[in-house]
Amino acid sequence: MGKYIFRRVLYMIPILFGVTLVTFLLFNVAGGDPAAQAAGRYATPAQIQAMRVEMGLDKPMVVQYLNMVKQIFTLDWGRSWSSKQQISILIKEGVGPSLSLTIPAFILTLLISIPLALVMAYKRNSIFDKSLLVSCLALISISSVFYVLAGQYFISYKLGWFPIWGWDPTWEGRWDYVALPLLIMVILSIGGDILFFRTVFLEEMYQDYVRTARSKGLPERRVLFKHVLKNALIPIITLVVLEIPFLILGSLLLESYFGIPGLGNLIYRAIQESDFPVIKAMTIMSAVLYIVLQLVTDVLYALVDPKVRFE
Repeated sequence: MGKYIFRRVLYMIPILFGVTLVTFLLFNVAGGDPAAQAAGRYATPAQIQAMRVEMGLDKPMVVQYLNMVKQIFTLDWGRSWSSKQQISILIKEGVGPSLSLTIPAFILTLLISIPLALVMAYKRNSIFDKSLLVSCLALISISSVFYVLAGQYFISYKLGWFPIWGWDPTWEGRWDYVALPLLIMVILSIGGDILFFRTVFLEEMYQDYVRTARSKGLPERRVLFKHVLKNALIPIITLVVLEIPFLILGSLLLESYFGIPGLGNLIYRAIQESDFPVIKAMTIMSAVLYIVLQLVTDVLYALVDPKVRFE
């Protein structure tokens, strides 16, 4: 295991190099002159040149790229073009609100979708299974904007159960503002998750080891939870771990519609204001998180499935 992790860490270096290089080229070459965009539409050539010197864009491309790599390790992403604040501070302030929304929604979705999908696979082609299949397909077919607008109008405006927009930074007060977007996030996620988990469980349900367990007279509950669920953990872990970056980076749509000052809202405002330093920082963070979590996923495979060997 130790040798495998060491090799995978070495493999991550060229992948990280490729990701950072592509990101650098997109923002510094293909995206036009960052200094001209930062200086503004009506800036003079002298002002653009001064901005270029301030941003370090007058240096050779290799030096600029190495400076960007340095930002990854030091977590010093520079300043936002629009707010002039340190990007690292903006990210630090946005993590808490984002996780307050995404982690409860993520856990609640898993607690609902995994047992339901397991029962649906067990009762395949029954009325219960078909009804939930139709419901899940309906949930994922409706636009996410519809859920947001319907929730704000009927639940917040008409019924007055939750605030429509805003944020309370205190631990106790934030949950009034999080409750409705959390509910909407569960609705947006649960349909696709149930369909995915149902497919995974169905593939395991008709394996030889399941028939053997039943022929031995084991209770059906034990067969489902001890054998089927346990052997289906690898695709479940894959889905769960690869969704973690979305939890950390927040939900762009929900945070922007409900005024939650999380990382999703930060990305939304950066896109609106063409704030390239913020967009670049969040893009690189997403890529690094995916690379690291893929390593975590492979290690977890060995912990849940003894058949997996790292050679």
